Amino acid sequence: MITRKRISVYTPLFLALTLAFVNASCSSGPDNRQTNTPNTNAYSTASPATTPAASSAPAAKLNINTASSADFLRAIPNLGNRMVHEFEEYRPYKSIQQFRREIGKYVDANQVAEYEKYIFVPIDPNQSDAATLQQIPGLDTNEAQELTTARPYASRDAFLAKLKDKVSADELETGKAYLAQP
Repeated sequence: MITRKRISVYTPLFLALTLAFVNASCSSGPDNRQTNTPNTNAYSTASPATTPAASSAPAAKLNINTASSADFLRAIPNLGNRMVHEFEEYRPYKSIQQFRREIGKYVDANQVAEYEKYIFVPIDPNQSDAATLQQIPGLDTNEAQELTTARPYASRDAFLAKLKDKVSADELETGKAYLAQP
């Protein structure tokens, strides 16, 4: 027969062993967290520091409104099928702010910024906000605001003529590629 005194002596030991067992159970065995490998159904939450290819964005970004699922999976490291679905669900994107807001529901701001290295929202010279214009490399906040203030542009070429004064020749070529098709 076990007396109360014995139970009270063994209780702390029992609790310590139980906690150790529970802790070991939680930290061993298969990892049940969402995975970040391509072609899975998980949202990507990998940090750029842990993703080798994430630090080097492609030379040509993908148009978020027209790229295929396969394009996204091929170009964006650690992007799962579920995240591709979220990209496609909110189409058409009218601004980079909309992209940030919608995708920010699923991943943190750092991951959204990482995605922006691989995609662009098409720019409408007469409608896009300054943040969307700033997708053009070399264009700062003040310059983007100046471009919005100079509206309306009579044509795509009129917008590009104004942009030419603010960015390098290479950046201008990128800007041309980012413009929405008429």
